[in-house]
Order: sequence, then structure tokens, then C-alpha cells
Amino acid sequence: VAKMITKFPNLMGYSLEENLKPMVQWLKELGMGDSPVAKMITKFPNLMGYSLEENLKPMVQWLKKLGMGDSQVAKMITKFPNLMGYSLEENLKPRVQWLKSLGLDDSQVAKTIAK
Repeated sequence: VAKMITKFPNLMGYSLEENLKPMVQWLKELGMGDSPVAKMITKFPNLMGYSLEENLKPMVQWLKKLGMGDSQVAKMITKFPNLMGYSLEENLKPRVQWLKSLGLDDSQVAKTIAK
């Protein structure tokens, strides 16, 4: 906990009821257990400051449209939580379009992102 707070002291300013609990609940609803959620928060505590409605839910919906299932999305967030901080419009969508221009279809792009 001390390492996480040192890495991201703003975490202490977030509301338990408005930010932290809803975020953890949402991550669990995606299929993450307590241990993966704890590891993810330790790895990338900034995630706890992102808006569920404006950042995370749209990202997950977009990943699912690419063909990723809930378990793939949960695994990806656990392994690479910083990906959730990327801009869909400025980072991810242009890269996906580039992959598609190489001839990959949505399922191949989803598999590439999930690795």
C-alpha cells in the first residue's frame, strides 16, 4: 500500500464511495477476482482516477465490438492496465485502422490486442 501511495498520492484524495468502491465493483463485474484487481491497482493506480462513464466503459464497449469477450478484456486490463488510459480517438482507433489496412479482420485485431 505504501508503494502504491508513494507512486500515486492522489489516490488518497479520491472518494471511497464515489470513486474507489464503484471502480473495484466494476472491475469485478468484468470478471476480475480480488487478487487481479489488487495487482492491477498496484501496477497502475492512476486507473482509479479515470471516469467509469467517460473513459473505461466506452473503452470496454469498443474492445467488445472488436470481438473481445469479457474474459479477454479482464485479462488485458489485468496485464496492461495503462492501456485503459490511452485515448480511443487519438491512439487506439488509428492503430486498429492501420492493422486493418494490413489485412487483419476484427477477430485478428482483437487477438493481437489481447496478447
